[in-house]
Amino acid sequence: MLKEQHFYQPKEGTYMKLLVLLGKSGQPQHAHQLFDEMLEEGLEPTSELYTALLAAYCRSNLIDEAFSILVKIFELVDSLYEQMDERLIIPNTVTQNIVLSGYGKAGKLDQMEKVLSGMLESTTSKPDVWTMNTVLSLFGNKGQVEMMERWYEKFRNFGIEPETRTFNILIGAYGKKLMYDKMSSVIEYMHKLSFPWTSSTCNNVIEAFSEAGNVKHMEYTFDQMRAEGMKADTNTFCCLIRGYANVGIFHKVLSTVQLAGRLEIPENTSFYNAVIFACAKAEDLMEMERVFKRMKEKQCQPDSTTYCNMVDAYRKEGRNDKVYDLEQEKQMMAVNGPKNDDCVERETRCN
Repeated sequence: MLKEQHFYQPKEGTYMKLLVLLGKSGQPQHAHQLFDEMLEEGLEPTSELYTALLAAYCRSNLIDEAFSILVKIFELVDSLYEQMDERLIIPNTVTQNIVLSGYGKAGKLDQMEKVLSGMLESTTSKPDVWTMNTVLSLFGNKGQVEMMERWYEKFRNFGIEPETRTFNILIGAYGKKLMYDKMSSVIEYMHKLSFPWTSSTCNNVIEAFSEAGNVKHMEYTFDQMRAEGMKADTNTFCCLIRGYANVGIFHKVLSTVQLAGRLEIPENTSFYNAVIFACAKAEDLMEMERVFKRMKEKQCQPDSTTYCNMVDAYRKEGRNDKVYDLEQEKQMMAVNGPKNDDCVERETRCN
């Protein structure tokens, strides 16, 4: 409609906003078409516009859908690099960080390290704390703690100072690997340097103690979180519920669910999964079914984790009829998006 107006003239800002919008909406192909239209209208691309287009590919949900699509996407990213080189446009740090993140999420570590090596040698796109956080998060989420630590030292030697999010990543990684000594060292270091705790910091610590069944420290962290005015969120309560369930303190599961209600904590799929997990642990199939029904009434889509927890509970009680019904329902469910990584192994067992 805008193009049909007599006063229309192509503007970089307009295309920039549209490229960003399409990228966030998971439509990289449309973003590329728009980029080509921009060139046809005579606008010269800038490093910022190329960055927006690269982000459309690297931040697209397509990254997590299928490896075959990933190959196609990153072939296009490589071609965009070539176009930038031909136009003598030098990628800046933001551009490189986005591509770095995309390669990391796609599991293309060779390309990621190639980009990272180029940044370390560059004078125009040197790595920054965002780069450090991206790399540490990648290896931390994969449980590759040694690689995470090695890169942390490299970035520090390069002169990059950590921030609160950096420490949150380290705490989360150590917690998942039950490396409590190292997790405590990071926490002490944060206190020593007066780094403020955030909700994410507390959630990572609560999750670590929850998985270990260390209720005392889990509750202490939660109390400290509230005392310091940090707002608990859905993830906080998911960790608390699972922590109590892990050690069989089911009356505290109930009181935690009630507290979440009083604090108006959003009830999403993860929240209901935690409650269903607790019901299954308590072998309370009637309550589990009631929670499952409420989950659907609240328009929270069950996912693989939901079905795995319930199937496990029914199989334990020999309820093969219920197992069959759930497996049929799961097959009919339209799956949108990737599966929960935490449940892949358990889903295989369920099937």
